[in-house]
Amino acid sequence: MSSTGKDENPTPPHPRRRADAERNRARVLSAARELFAERGSEVSMDEVARRAEVGIGTLYRHFPTKQAMVLAAGQQRFGEILTYYRTTCRDSAEPLEALHLLLTHIAEVESRDRGFATAVTQGALGSAGPRSPLREDLEAELMSLIGKGQSGGTIRGDVQGSDILALTCGLTSIVHHRSGDWHRYIDIVLDGLKPAP
Repeated sequence: MSSTGKDENPTPPHPRRRADAERNRARVLSAARELFAERGSEVSMDEVARRAEVGIGTLYRHFPTKQAMVLAAGQQRFGEILTYYRTTCRDSAEPLEALHLLLTHIAEVESRDRGFATAVTQGALGSAGPRSPLREDLEAELMSLIGKGQSGGTIRGDVQGSDILALTCGLTSIVHHRSGDWHRYIDIVLDGLKPAP
């Protein structure tokens, strides 16, 4: 105890309580993503709490605003895409094949979650919103991949990692609005990344 009467080494949170809190947060995010996928952004905090089977107070302890919950859900999905890239795409022998796998995965995810995409307006792939560590991690991964392709002569020299994130804007727009064949879009994009003959 210090001279001020305050405990300088407060007892850390009980491990069980901390684990319970993490489980509740995961349940809330899972419920939010399900509801956003079903109905888009017209989902209330009360509905999320009911779907997650937690009290509204528990929900607000983790996410004080709906926007905070939406951003967390979007970042969680972004993290899943980054994990997919690292586990499935990164070690592909051919950089353009790695990009094909990644872009196809993104399109498939967006196709399943059109409603979710309308709720998530920041931090998404290709977004002009605030940058996040996950976005920067993926951009760094893509820069490394692009460098590998450029060194091997399969990707044109002026392409940057940020270009690939920008190209996902067009891809997700096609998927969300059903405005074209996203498979064809990916083929055209990848063909455009190749060096001129």
